[in-house]
Amino acid sequence: MEIEVIDTIKAILVDLGIPQESLHAETLLYADLGLDSVETIKLSLELKRRLAIELKLGNRHDMTLAEICRIANAQESLSANITAEVN
Repeated sequence: MEIEVIDTIKAILVDLGIPQESLHAETLLYADLGLDSVETIKLSLELKRRLAIELKLGNRHDMTLAEICRIANAQESLSANITAEVN
């Protein structure tokens, strides 16, 4: 899943006009990419739509692509555990 998550994040950022060669696991959203508030909202909405993860990016806490992957994986694991308990 982690490779799929980082590839999806990179695809979203490329769609926002960020050059592919700028995107690495340790790339920071604000310091390295200079995302503005509109781009941040678009990224957050696309993460929810494509990966079903809820991530608040608007608080200006700079995050790396790897950190977003870890959060996505943690949310997926939590969701899987809840589903398993219900069934």
